[in-house]
Amino acid sequence: MKNFTSFADAGGYKVLLQQALEIKANPFGYQHVGKNKTVGLIFFNPSLRTRLSSIKAAYNLGAQAWVLNAGADSWTLEMADGAVMNGGTQEHIKEAIAVMSEYCDVLGVRTFPTLQDREADYGEVVFNKILQYATVPVISLESATLHPLQSFADLITVAERKRTERVKVVLTWAPHVRALPQCVPNSFADWFSEVDWVDFVITHPEGFELDPRFTKGARIEYDQKKALEGADFVQAKNWSSYHQYGQVLTSDPAWMLTPQHMALTNNAGFLHCLPVRRNVEVSDAVLDSPNSLVIQEAANRVFSMQTVLHEILK
Repeated sequence: MKNFTSFADAGGYKVLLQQALEIKANPFGYQHVGKNKTVGLIFFNPSLRTRLSSIKAAYNLGAQAWVLNAGADSWTLEMADGAVMNGGTQEHIKEAIAVMSEYCDVLGVRTFPTLQDREADYGEVVFNKILQYATVPVISLESATLHPLQSFADLITVAERKRTERVKVVLTWAPHVRALPQCVPNSFADWFSEVDWVDFVITHPEGFELDPRFTKGARIEYDQKKALEGADFVQAKNWSSYHQYGQVLTSDPAWMLTPQHMALTNNAGFLHCLPVRRNVEVSDAVLDSPNSLVIQEAANRVFSMQTVLHEILK
């Protein structure tokens, strides 16, 4: 594994998943891999779970970690090639990433979409510049289009909690108070449509279809209640429109997950990447129920990151 930016970098999910379960069972047993190594973490937008789980994963592996909030802890970075830097930016991304590469053995990077220019966002302009200028392996801590560490943690959680060999997993759109990116649902679809023991269904109102590159193999269902029938796991997440890019086409509260929705499932485990808007995306009764796996899911962010670090640093 040279870089980790999507499911394609997993090199076969079964081996990676088994490695994650072994690391979770013995989290301090691989510290020789991280000894005398440094993990650099760059954040272009806020983070709670990704930031803290990445630091914890590095420490578990015997490595040290540094964190930089781009533009807040650093000079303001210029992204454009050929820029005449006589304005508000003080350092070009070219030098900044090259220098940061000198200070670490692997670089984790979190970027974010504008939700205004689909071509630029889906072209991963910022993230690809970092890949271009980095001289060490790069891990996506979320990009404009994908969040592979979150999806890997989701897979670990489902694998741990599944009661049968084959399970039905449903990704459902949920309402929100503002426009959100497609990163998490894209990535969830990118992973779960490839898992051979999962029957994968995506449900959302019409107009919220995701980029078909990531939904291949998934069944798309516009009737949420029909999609939830017999589900073993339900992942709820809001996203704005891909085709009418960044737009909120509806905020229909009927799509908020409630106990009535979950009653249609096969006593399903509930997943959400967090943070979650309580009683907007999902009701208190679902989040606080015994079937809620959101804390276990968040805890598994440590082991998704630790496994990826292990595979790169070993």
